Amino acid sequence: MTLKELARHKHFGGTTLFFEHQSETCNCPMRFAAFLPPGAEQHPVPALYWLSGLTCTEENFMVKAGAQRCAAYHGLALIAPDTSPRGTSLPGETDAWDFGSGAGFYVNATREPWSRHYRMYDYVVRELPALANAHLPIMPDRKSVSGHSMGGHGALVTALRNPGGYRSVSAFAPICAPMACPWGQKAFGGYLGEDQNAWRAYDACALIEDKGAALPILVDQGEADGFLEDQLMPDKLRQACAKAGATLTLNMRPGYDHSYYFIASFIDDHIAHHARALAS
Repeated sequence: MTLKELARHKHFGGTTLFFEHQSETCNCPMRFAAFLPPGAEQHPVPALYWLSGLTCTEENFMVKAGAQRCAAYHGLALIAPDTSPRGTSLPGETDAWDFGSGAGFYVNATREPWSRHYRMYDYVVRELPALANAHLPIMPDRKSVSGHSMGGHGALVTALRNPGGYRSVSAFAPICAPMACPWGQKAFGGYLGEDQNAWRAYDACALIEDKGAALPILVDQGEADGFLEDQLMPDKLRQACAKAGATLTLNMRPGYDHSYYFIASFIDDHIAHHARALAS
């Protein structure tokens, strides 16, 4: 499989790159971004995969989070995929900001017409790492995952469903219990159908209830986040972890909202958290 390089920028001694490729999983072109630290010119480096939130593309994290400086210091690659397939001409694909384009929810859709293209779980867990391992100087056995909002949900689910596959996991303002919130119910019903047993495979709280958590979980959440109570529900994650004996660090940040201003304020803490795990 070939990569088409769309852009590159020198950044803190490393390089931020943007790519496009034909995805076998999603049956359409897909894009992702990567930051390679200075050391990647001499040897393979560990990788932190970042999953973005609703309406985002592969650009948001790289442009807004200010993560490259800290990643360069710790010698980590950053890899950030788009949040959904684009331009598939499916009916209703662009009708709503929280479903369809820009809102893949990191699930494998089983409901028509979405099942042909909207297979973001397999894309993030299997195809993208295989592609990155083949074309970029990264260490296949040293990867971690993080994300924001919808992507925080995706990061938690990805790590919980693949014990041993990731060295660490963290999230900013994740959708902790999508089965219980409007965003998740809309997405799961549309992509997966009405059988809520199928939804449990993509709900972090349900997964922890059913299987526990092999990794410590780091979460930062702004207390001034307008989505806190109705959509994000960190208390449900706290309760699920307490009941299962899972290790959770939940930092409630007074005055911070849901934006990339919040992410940029604490991204260094998360990168350092992953760097420690990836170095061990």
